[in-house]
Amino acid sequence: MVLKYKDDYWSIVEFQHVKPGKGGAFVRTKLKRLRTGQVVEDTFRAGERFEDVRAERRPYQFLYSSGDQHHFMNMQSYDQVVLGEAIIGDANLFLTDNAEVELLTIEDAPISVEVPSHVALRVTETDPGLRGDTAQGGQKPATLETGLVVQVPLFIEIGEVLKIDTRTRKYLERVS
Repeated sequence: MVLKYKDDYWSIVEFQHVKPGKGGAFVRTKLKRLRTGQVVEDTFRAGERFEDVRAERRPYQFLYSSGDQHHFMNMQSYDQVVLGEAIIGDANLFLTDNAEVELLTIEDAPISVEVPSHVALRVTETDPGLRGDTAQGGQKPATLETGLVVQVPLFIEIGEVLKIDTRTRKYLERVS
């Protein structure tokens, strides 16, 4: 659900309805600002009204970047749209050519880019693992093809493709 609050668009991440012994009921919420990804906690009186916002998620394919401009194609109509860094935000750390994403649009204007919860990215730079360290729980930093740096096990080498959780930015497993 998307709502307009404090002159911006927010999605509800979490909420809890509280009815204390005395006094009026209220709702504790965690709201995520769609333009920046900032998460804030706020409290509202029960029954408080907000402006309804019609938000749609549409499938798009990432085509390429040129400078700070990112080009996407609508998967249904094949229309192309160019988005700047302000709308892309941290999603650019997970965008590879032909990656499928969802654009959240409000009144046909793109407001944010949502990447899948898991992506496969190739390792472009990491320190060599030492022989015999594969059974240990050690970690080392690895730079991926998009510039993202994650901690990986010592046996990971350059050129391998890794499955990364986009929500936590952590290594999950080797794909190849």
